[in-house]
Amino acid sequence: MLIETAVAQFIETLRQGGGASPATISAYGRDLHAWARFSLQRGQTEIAQIDRGSVRAYLLAERSRGVSIRSLRRHFAALRALYRHLQQDAPELRNPVSGLAMPKAEQRLPDWLTVDQARLLMQPAALSDVEAAPQDFTGLRDQLILELLYSSALRVSELAGLNLGDLDRHAGTVRVLGKGHKERIVPVGQPAWAALRAYLAARPAVAASGEPALFVNRRGQRLTVRSIQVRVKKLGDARLGQPLHPHTLRHSAASHLLQSSGDLRAVQEYLGHAGIGTTAIYTHMDYQQLAQVYDHAHPRSRRGDQDMKHFEGKT
Repeated sequence: MLIETAVAQFIETLRQGGGASPATISAYGRDLHAWARFSLQRGQTEIAQIDRGSVRAYLLAERSRGVSIRSLRRHFAALRALYRHLQQDAPELRNPVSGLAMPKAEQRLPDWLTVDQARLLMQPAALSDVEAAPQDFTGLRDQLILELLYSSALRVSELAGLNLGDLDRHAGTVRVLGKGHKERIVPVGQPAWAALRAYLAARPAVAASGEPALFVNRRGQRLTVRSIQVRVKKLGDARLGQPLHPHTLRHSAASHLLQSSGDLRAVQEYLGHAGIGTTAIYTHMDYQQLAQVYDHAHPRSRRGDQDMKHFEGKT
């Protein structure tokens, strides 16, 4: 069977099957047609001509022209799905993808704020002035949003879902419903409680007495995730001179806690991660910070070595 024919039939099967999303079908189509063109350039027109070396050469060629690891993994998945489909009708067909390891995913380190940036962002919430500051309802609410995102490392969906009954002022904690409807209890810092008291004093003028949502808009309705994202972005622009995403505050809180405590298990519980492997990315953040400091300060770093050569050239 011609490679192009095999690809076209497979994509049509995906369309008729209804199990794959339109985006997946479109992406698989692009990837497999690119692979077919690559094979044709190598003089391979028949499916039976493709071997493991051919697949490996294609993936390497894609990587060399700048295709990301994430996209390369999708290419690999498309080829694997194609051959699973072909072997349903031709079990004897050699599967060149079998035995090949999928390219390892790139580990993207999350953005985070420095401690000084976080302090600057939270500055209006200092215990000495938050309740006395002449802020309106929106300002008080937005200050509490920032405080809880950073103090308790909440996901934006968790923050939007908070109800008044989730707060335990006696214990100094908040009950959160996280991913997979898993409940966890997380601590709330003193500045956040001060911001909470100020906000709750202003909230009754806006929200109906029976409204359970902690965060409401000026119409007394629960704030949506999108509304919170917009507010946080604007606050980042105003206070830090850069747009800010709610998840950046969660990452920052986790990184700062880990730097101070060194207790990865505690950070895992704090974030509500199911496995320690997800939390371990914050150790890489610390290494990245260390590398930045090293490169700027150590005389044997790359930058320091260049400075030394420059100095030696003057002696």
